[in-house]
Amino acid sequence: MSTPLAATPVSMNPDLGVGDPVCAHWLAQVTWRLRREIAWCWHQRGHGTAPAPGALPPITDPVQDSLDLARFRDDKRAFFAEDVTARYLSDCIAELEPPRLRLNRQGDWAWLARTCDLTPAAQFVLACALAGRVDAAIGAVCAACQNDLSRPWPTLALAQRLWDEPMAVAACADASHALFRHGLLHLPSGREVLDWHQALDMPASVAHALLNPQSSPRGLLQNDDAPTRDLPREMQAVLARLRSDPPTAMQVLPLQAQRGTDFAAWAQAFSAATGRGLCVLSDDITPERGLTAAATVCWLRGVDVLLPEHWQERCCANGADHWTAPRSALPLRWYLPTTDGGQAARGLPGKLMLPTCTLPPLDVTARSQRLSASLASCAPAVREAIPEAARRFRMAERPLDRAAATASALGDEASASDLFAVCRAEARLELDGLANAVTPRFALNELVLPTAQAQQLREIVAAMSVLGRVHHDWGTAQAWNESGLSVLFCGPPGTGKTMAAEALAHELDLPMYRIDLSQVVNKYIGETEKNLRRIFDAAETSDCLMFFDEADALFGKRTEVKDAHDRFANIEISYLLERMERFKGLAVLASNRRKDLDEAFTRRLRHIVEFPVPGVSEREQLWRQVFPAQVDITELDCRWLAQQFDMAGGHIRSAAFNACLLAASKQSTASPARVDMPHVLTAIKRELEKMNRVAGREQFGRYAALMEVWA
Repeated sequence: MSTPLAATPVSMNPDLGVGDPVCAHWLAQVTWRLRREIAWCWHQRGHGTAPAPGALPPITDPVQDSLDLARFRDDKRAFFAEDVTARYLSDCIAELEPPRLRLNRQGDWAWLARTCDLTPAAQFVLACALAGRVDAAIGAVCAACQNDLSRPWPTLALAQRLWDEPMAVAACADASHALFRHGLLHLPSGREVLDWHQALDMPASVAHALLNPQSSPRGLLQNDDAPTRDLPREMQAVLARLRSDPPTAMQVLPLQAQRGTDFAAWAQAFSAATGRGLCVLSDDITPERGLTAAATVCWLRGVDVLLPEHWQERCCANGADHWTAPRSALPLRWYLPTTDGGQAARGLPGKLMLPTCTLPPLDVTARSQRLSASLASCAPAVREAIPEAARRFRMAERPLDRAAATASALGDEASASDLFAVCRAEARLELDGLANAVTPRFALNELVLPTAQAQQLREIVAAMSVLGRVHHDWGTAQAWNESGLSVLFCGPPGTGKTMAAEALAHELDLPMYRIDLSQVVNKYIGETEKNLRRIFDAAETSDCLMFFDEADALFGKRTEVKDAHDRFANIEISYLLERMERFKGLAVLASNRRKDLDEAFTRRLRHIVEFPVPGVSEREQLWRQVFPAQVDITELDCRWLAQQFDMAGGHIRSAAFNACLLAASKQSTASPARVDMPHVLTAIKRELEKMNRVAGREQFGRYAALMEVWA
């Protein structure tokens, strides 16, 4: 008659609970066999001395103990059959039958044994490892049975000693065994075979999962934790692939989207639609620490795994083999977030990969609805600005939610500008040194331009102001892909191109970034395109003004293809033209040589503004405006300076600044700020020399003598 499992001591610690009856059976096997082995050790080492209650047998020479295995084999069998205690324990082991339960629940011991095709010996080895991990009372018993106090843990040698078929236990030592391939037991890195006397190492989380089949892994998202995202129609093909191709080994699905996307919501939607759960790995898990255990627990529970967003950058940078190879046999689906433009498969074995799934970004309607739901109780001015904020700031879910949370705390006096400032701070551009932020210094009314050019700048401001309404209310977004404006400023150096770009940014309240050509243009094939992609991808998150100075260096005419470098240079230009056309903000390009620009590029521009060298009236206005308001220039003959010196605005600004420095050096700190003609004439002379232009006495006309006397 078999021993009832409920009456069986499952472990040395009687209070250790085991939820799975089959697991309890195998732990009982370990407990009974250890107790019987202890009885034999007392008989063999105690030389007939009656053991004291609760005492362990003495430790003897380990070498002699190993040699005695053969000498006392028949004696041990006779002891098990004749000794009262040993015979009782042997009868209990013989009568201990596994529960006759038809369990088909994933993660149960019976399911595990069937799925991994575990022999009884392998299940016993697994139970030894589990007992060593969860039962603190077993350590001393294991040490006594192994005749070595330095090994208070179960080993493969101990399992072989306890089990009736030693060769069956020996088969469990190989790294290819299912116990190791599925992460149930840990094999030290670089080892192909488990050492006989090394601890049977089971991760604590795996042990907990085996003891409690209904427990949930850390990081599990239940389908009722949050509303599951509805999968759009374009995702149905991906979903069909996942349903028809359940993982039989490692299966990696890259999820491509912009930074800040709620990858967990997408992955949960896919998992729920395929009848599975999702476990989100925490950021502290690495391939070296915790990954194998987490993967094994997820496999036992039948849930998919979402890797952290930093995974590709930190764990795939030097190749993916170190984290994929040890877990490639585990039938588990991994979701891999990526934001690098489709490079997710780099370094990953192709046989493990599913085609990259590109997640659609939030459209303007979804962004508006998300903001409206969070800002329903905010100030009226904030609520009225929500549609414009949704258009201007193309953020993903998480930064959008953070911006909404911040905006909701602005108070009743908050304005639209406050909402825009919050969104702009959240949609910060990560340009990695490829562009420099510029603080606009000039307003539009400070520019000194001919009437035609001034009118064009006002048209650009007006166009950007109504761009969202035209795109989303008039319906042009579909035809023009929500594209922004691309503008070319061309003209000689110093005519105000950079100043005009800053004035536009100031007028439109847009952040301005100057592209650093020295960092963007790279001599290595393909690197320039990568840099440009990083710039435009980052700039897509919000409206901004991207200023390309000396644009002809980037947008020059495409060359005749003579070698591979010419071919790739043309590819880079074509890519750039295509991204310029799709750019949703304001791109301002400045060039001194319009004739060097590619015609295909100029066709894509919305506005081309020619900045001429200023005439006499413009130069006079520049001389009057260029000095700060607190500087006294009443003695300057601005009309004569404008007529006498044909200089562009940039040179006038340079000369004015140098004149201020010169005047300050000649005056005491107590004197009022004042610039006179000699200061300006000297600064002009230096500016002309810098331009390699003649600066003779005759050019200074009636003021030449004054300058010489002053000098």
